[in-house]
Amino acid sequence: MEDLLRVGVISSTHGIRGEVKVYPTTNTKERFLSLKKVFLITKNEKRILEIENVKFFKQMVILKFKEINNINDIEA
Repeated sequence: MEDLLRVGVISSTHGIRGEVKVYPTTNTKERFLSLKKVFLITKNEKRILEIENVKFFKQMVILKFKEINNINDIEA
């Protein structure tokens, strides 16, 4: 059995290059700097995404995934 830890919840898209705003559910949002991959779990699927870039804006974390390069891909 897999043990998973939820580190954040995607709240919306950010820009047109496929970035997302993530509300961190962890004590330290700097944890995202050490992450290389994350699970994206939706109602329909569970995907592994590789993190390309991490930025911080106010209380949010902005993530860019290597597999997703435009807003249309991330909205799906």
